[in-house]
Amino acid sequence: MGKVTGFKEFPRSAVPYRAEAERLGDFDEIFSGADPEHLQTQGARCMDCGVPFCQSEEGCPVDNLIPEWNDLVYQDEWRAALDRLHATNNFPEFTGRVCPAPCEGACVLGITEPAVTIKNIEQAIIDRGFEEGWVEPVAPRQRSGFKVAVAGSGPAGLAAADQLNRAGHAVTVYERADRIGGLLMYGIPMMKLDKHLVERRVDLLRQAGVDFVTRTNIGTKAAVSTDHMINLMEEGRDETAYLSVEEVLDRYDALVLAVGATEARDLPIPGRTASGIHFAMEYLTRSTQSLYEKSPSSINAAGKRVIVIGGGDTGADCIGTALRQGCQSIVNFELLDRPPNERASNNPWPQWPLIVRSDYAHTEAKHRFGKDPRNYSLLSKSFLMGDQGEVRGVQTVEVDWSRPSDGAPFSEIEGSEREWPCDLVFLSMGFTGPEGTLLDQLGLESDSRSNILAQAPDYLSSRAPVFAAGDCRRGQSLVVWAIREGREVAEAVDNYLRKRSEISAVA
Repeated sequence: MGKVTGFKEFPRSAVPYRAEAERLGDFDEIFSGADPEHLQTQGARCMDCGVPFCQSEEGCPVDNLIPEWNDLVYQDEWRAALDRLHATNNFPEFTGRVCPAPCEGACVLGITEPAVTIKNIEQAIIDRGFEEGWVEPVAPRQRSGFKVAVAGSGPAGLAAADQLNRAGHAVTVYERADRIGGLLMYGIPMMKLDKHLVERRVDLLRQAGVDFVTRTNIGTKAAVSTDHMINLMEEGRDETAYLSVEEVLDRYDALVLAVGATEARDLPIPGRTASGIHFAMEYLTRSTQSLYEKSPSSINAAGKRVIVIGGGDTGADCIGTALRQGCQSIVNFELLDRPPNERASNNPWPQWPLIVRSDYAHTEAKHRFGKDPRNYSLLSKSFLMGDQGEVRGVQTVEVDWSRPSDGAPFSEIEGSEREWPCDLVFLSMGFTGPEGTLLDQLGLESDSRSNILAQAPDYLSSRAPVFAAGDCRRGQSLVVWAIREGREVAEAVDNYLRKRSEISAVA
């Protein structure tokens, strides 16, 4: 693929982010523009490797045809590259920005040399496609007569809606928030995914025939998590509509649940009731809302000492947001040890390399404060509370993962206790599963991890015709996995409805 000897001739050269000093001054996207010739050269590095692990499940859950569009970019065939990209991925403008690129971790070239810049090339293909006007709504040639409701408008719900609409079914997407996009809208900050990109894709789906209904919650008011709704309206106003599950099942031929895994993992240690302690998603949601409304965020880090407990993408996004709001200081606690610089022996290729990485926010914190904000092997023991009930600090102890103890895979290091002063704490420790009240109202079975029990490839829950896909079924995962499950659940629903149609015709 590409130039036969390209991987020997050209070194990896990723498209850089905008300079830290520049991007810290705004919430614009962190990405800089890519020169087409530069990307052609990088596409030429794609090897004729025989078995492209980059597009295997280990590398790309949606089975992107990566070697094909790398070669097409090298050949300057951008329109054809876009067609190959869209063949497997409904929303490459999202994955090209927010996916951690497991495809690069599985790149065959990456065994001995730095991997191909797959993510850069993917983003450039779709961005050029929109610039050239090549991306158009895809409407079905005819309608099936079936109606499908999709609960949740994140990447899984949108992918399911897109595929079901293309199959000819009438699709309505219900979203309880005030804007369509779910995680894409409120869970990922502006600087990583500009919201006009989400709105642009939703507009295309709407033009293709998909109906969208916002501020509507399926189930009774008991099905709404007050922690997750995060006062999406102005305080004192509640404009959320409620559609009973019975009404949905009477009105539609199938229901797809793509409601995500929104139950945040808490940290129930002494002092948890102190004010100023927030879940990460609450903080990120309020920040995005404030940018839309052009008003200060109700949770603002300006001039404050901030601690983020937990790492990953969400923790980094909290750091990046707090920096842009003008925090006085920022510290990040990680319970686990610092990852190695190179793959460990028990983490072989083509597995995702579990190595230390510096995300955009980590380098921004180092630029502003002179050091990496992450502190590893720290166990939070208690929150310290001020006279007015506000959080004033976190007490921690260092842990040793090489010495397990009774009830824990680590032991606390005596004498390593420390108090960290702060004014705000953001909890970014992942999610435990979907909210349970809607599942209870539908009478759905759960698996051992509290996710909706719905086995692939049919994705059918314990109550037909209710299907489930995405994080609410598989647990917290990547956007690319959500898109894959959205595509697959759409195929499962289509098969279910067409079989039902055949049975009805025979009867």
